[in-house]
Amino acid sequence: MTMGGLVDWLLAALVLGAAAWTLAAPTGFAAVVGFVGFGLLVTLAWVRLGAVDVALTEAAIGAGATGVILLMAVVRLRGGAEEVSAATPGRAVMVAAGLLAGGVGLALALAVLALPDPAPGLAAAAMARRGELGLGNPVAAVLMGYRGLDTLLESVVLVFAVLAVWSMAPDRRWGGIPGPRFPRQEAGPLALLARLLLPIGLVIGIHVAWVGAEAPGGKFQGGTILAAMWVLAWVAGLVQPPAIASQAVRLALVAGPLAFLLAGFAGMALGEGFLAWPPGLAKPMILLVEAAMTLSVAAALALLVAGPPERAA
Repeated sequence: MTMGGLVDWLLAALVLGAAAWTLAAPTGFAAVVGFVGFGLLVTLAWVRLGAVDVALTEAAIGAGATGVILLMAVVRLRGGAEEVSAATPGRAVMVAAGLLAGGVGLALALAVLALPDPAPGLAAAAMARRGELGLGNPVAAVLMGYRGLDTLLESVVLVFAVLAVWSMAPDRRWGGIPGPRFPRQEAGPLALLARLLLPIGLVIGIHVAWVGAEAPGGKFQGGTILAAMWVLAWVAGLVQPPAIASQAVRLALVAGPLAFLLAGFAGMALGEGFLAWPPGLAKPMILLVEAAMTLSVAAALALLVAGPPERAA
C-alpha cells in the first residue's frame, strides 16, 4: 500500500469516528464540537479528491458557519431544557431513524459503486466551453453557466432562512435588533484577535470571492469569511447588529438574488433565454452577480448567527 493510500484509509477512519462521536456525544456542546471536527476532516477528504472548491465550501460553510449557528442554538436552548427534553424523540424512534439513515447511505454507496468508470457527467463539456464565459475556473463555469438556476435558488433559500429566523421573534420585537449585546472587550485574547484578524480576514474574504472566476474560491466561500469577521467583531463588542428594519440590511440581504434575477432577464433580452449569458458580456455580468452574491451571503450568514430580534431598535 502506498503512503497516499494509507493516508486515505486513515482519513476515512477518522471521518467515521468523528461522525460516531457526534451522534453519541452526551451534551449538545460536545456534539457541536464533534460536528465541526467532522466537517474539517471531510474538508481534508475533498482536498484528497482534488475538489478544492468543495473543500473550501465545506470548511467555510459546513464546519465554520454551520458550527457557529449550532453553537449559538445550544447556548439559547440551555434556558429551555425542559421543553427540549419533552420534544426529544424516544429510543425506538431514534433507532428507526438511524436504521433508515443507514439504509439510505448504503443505497447511495451502492449506486456510486455501480457507476461506470469513468462516471458520466458534464465535466468535459464544461471544460470545452468555459471559454465562452471567460472563466478560468471550471467549477465557476458549471455553477454559473450550466447550473445557474440552481445557484439562484440557493441564494433565495438563504433569504428565506433569515426570514424564518426573524419570524421567531415576538411581535413587539419585530423590526428590532437581533442577538444579544456583548460588552466591549478592551483587553484580553478576544480583543487582540478581533483587532488583528479583522482587517486581514476582510482582505482574504474579498480576495477569495474575487479569484473564484479563475481559481478555487467564490462568493459562498468569500462571503462566509466576511461573515465570520463580522461575528468576531460582534462577539468582541466592537460592533452591534443593525435593526432588521434597516433598509441597508434588507438591501444587502436581497442584493445577490436581485442581481441574479436581473442578469437572468438580461439573458432573455440579449441572449437565448433566461440566464443565458450574452456573448461578450458574460464575464462582466457574472462578476457583478458574484460581487452582489458575496454581499448577500455575508449578510445572510451573519444574520443567521445573530438570530431573531431581541431588543427594540
